[in-house]
Amino acid sequence: MIQQIIILLVGFIFLVKGADWFVDGAASIAKKMGIPQLIIGLTIVAMGTSMPEAAVSITAAMQQNAGITIGNVVGSNILNIFIILGITALITNVKIQKSTIRYEIPFMIFITIILMIFGMTDMKITFIEGVFLWILFIAYLVYLFIMARNSETQEEEKDIPVWKCLLFILIGGILVVKGSDFAVSGASAIARYFGMSERFIGLTIVAFGTSLPELVTSVTAAKRGNAGIAIGNIVGSNIFNILFVIGTTSLICSVPFESKFMIDSMIAVIAGLVLWFGTMKHQELRKPCGIVMLLCYGLYFMYLCLM
Repeated sequence: MIQQIIILLVGFIFLVKGADWFVDGAASIAKKMGIPQLIIGLTIVAMGTSMPEAAVSITAAMQQNAGITIGNVVGSNILNIFIILGITALITNVKIQKSTIRYEIPFMIFITIILMIFGMTDMKITFIEGVFLWILFIAYLVYLFIMARNSETQEEEKDIPVWKCLLFILIGGILVVKGSDFAVSGASAIARYFGMSERFIGLTIVAFGTSLPELVTSVTAAKRGNAGIAIGNIVGSNIFNILFVIGTTSLICSVPFESKFMIDSMIAVIAGLVLWFGTMKHQELRKPCGIVMLLCYGLYFMYLCLM
């Protein structure tokens, strides 16, 4: 058991460090190309910090542990809003772009509801539904591309040589893939040992581990005053988690959707609504909203422990 815990921790370390290097390399190349900070947050940083979820979910599906997939994604999306944005709001008030309030947050809520409907129909996410999620994913990328063309560019913050950026991306990617393998193997073994369900371990331990990059990225960005990346990262990451991660995994194999996941998906929708309504008036994420978010997660965790 100690060996499995060590494997799990090593997996998380690989995931966090790998995603960190991948984001550094990709974001630096994007800045050299004059891509705005918000777009970097919604695409490259979001995709990079979603790499652990993608790697873990796809690895779990290939290892016939697909029950972890929905728990990992839904659990991460809940954690991203309630815990990560909650903590970020306690550190500083975070301004939110108008486009994020008008389009991205509602879209995030919409696709979470779509996921619930897909899961409710035949208790699994099928290949056809995965294709539909990918169509929405491509549409989202087109929207981001159009928004990028209409946005002002940001000045480059630091000059990292292109070769070093590419090296960061390569090494980061390798660490993420290997870390996901360790994380799934360790988490599955621990779940079996303690008699825990794949749903519980996916919603808690694996979700927390794969959300570490989002936590580090958002808190660091908030402290540096890069609010565009802090909020864009979380919203973009949640969208990527559903459309790209679940969409891709369901193209490999049908993803089981237990009836209990309906409650978790509803909590994910509520988390999106709390973020939306909590920031709509002032176009800013403030400390009171952050406290509400943390309290909501506390209640949700109590529910998980009692079930």
